[in-house]
Amino acid sequence: MAVAQAPLQAVVDACAPLKFAPLPDILAGDLVVRREHPGTEHYYRADLMVAEDTVGALFDQITAHHGPGHRLPAATHFLRALLREPIFMVSAGIYLTGRAALLERRHLWFPWLSNIGFGTPMITSPRTAVLPGDPAAGHPDSVVVADDDALDRIAAEHLVAAFTPVIHAVHAHTRVGLRTLWGWVLDTLHFYMLNPARFLGRDAEAAWDRADRLGDALVRAGAVTRARPRLFPFCAGHPRGTWAVRGTCCFDYKGDPEHGYCTTCPLKSDTDRRAELREWLRNPALAP
Repeated sequence: MAVAQAPLQAVVDACAPLKFAPLPDILAGDLVVRREHPGTEHYYRADLMVAEDTVGALFDQITAHHGPGHRLPAATHFLRALLREPIFMVSAGIYLTGRAALLERRHLWFPWLSNIGFGTPMITSPRTAVLPGDPAAGHPDSVVVADDDALDRIAAEHLVAAFTPVIHAVHAHTRVGLRTLWGWVLDTLHFYMLNPARFLGRDAEAAWDRADRLGDALVRAGAVTRARPRLFPFCAGHPRGTWAVRGTCCFDYKGDPEHGYCTTCPLKSDTDRRAELREWLRNPALAP
């Protein structure tokens, strides 16, 4: 009897048609998705990087060499370098395939490059939560859960357990609030369901509702935040006429005042946001 395909393979395959799909490197069981990282000097494992108290030193090196100098945007830039790809794999994977990669801090690695920065993160565990009717339910790498609520719960609990030490270390070193740091995670989780939906021409509201359910599970698992992101329809009837507003500012404008507020920033007026987004539809080259 043929062995079912590794459950994470479907996530990788589902992301292949997307224009934007920042997956981590994967070295897990029979699945190998790995980029070359010229100049890699060291791989930091998420739990050991915290236990060995190296987060602050690495943060200071990156900020000194690349900026931004202001601690608020520097903190969110640091999290983006470490956590963007793992968040995408979990969030987009759930949305596109109904499968959830189960992150573990001892299986989450960050390559440190000679140009002072991190390469694409790597995961080394194939464990994936799937629903009972999933074709991969019998695969040894699969963890079968009862329903979508249970899928969200186990995915969120693993994500919070994997990220908490790093986020707390960044908080302790920079004094940037935990609600700001977790708010960035929660916002990113939502956008990484909305992005694929918009690109594939799917229902944006349905994707956002799905992200909200995973966001609820993340908060129940221990993430803290002041505000939730919100959907922002800006051009009725257009297949890509819906975008979103973050619940938490990334503070990029503090590092680059000339840049001003991002299009998705909660501090930007909706009037200005709507005009900017409509201009993107008229001239897609202006979109980031």
